[in-house]
Amino acid sequence: MTLLGLFNKRASGSVARERLQLILAHERSETGQPDLVITLREEILAVIAKHVSVERDKVKITLERGEGVSTLGLDIELPLIASKTRTEAKPEKAALEKAAPEKRKQAA
Repeated sequence: MTLLGLFNKRASGSVARERLQLILAHERSETGQPDLVITLREEILAVIAKHVSVERDKVKITLERGEGVSTLGLDIELPLIASKTRTEAKPEKAALEKAAPEKRKQAA
């Protein structure tokens, strides 16, 4: 700030306009939040449904806004069947891998 700037007052209209812009930007960010969370929830559920069957009420999505940072939280309760399917698939894969070298030896 310069020495001459101390004696020049800002017009009250420009100060009021800046304050109004800040208030409007803040209100717009708050009103857009529920729509954003709903949209994100539906899109995330669609992607997850391609791989695992999930109950819609078992999904919780939160969006927290801080100073310059927004954090998206996602809690999904996966069914126990989905996790068993993966663990059961591993022994089958191991059995197939063991059988493959034996077939190669027989062919030679």
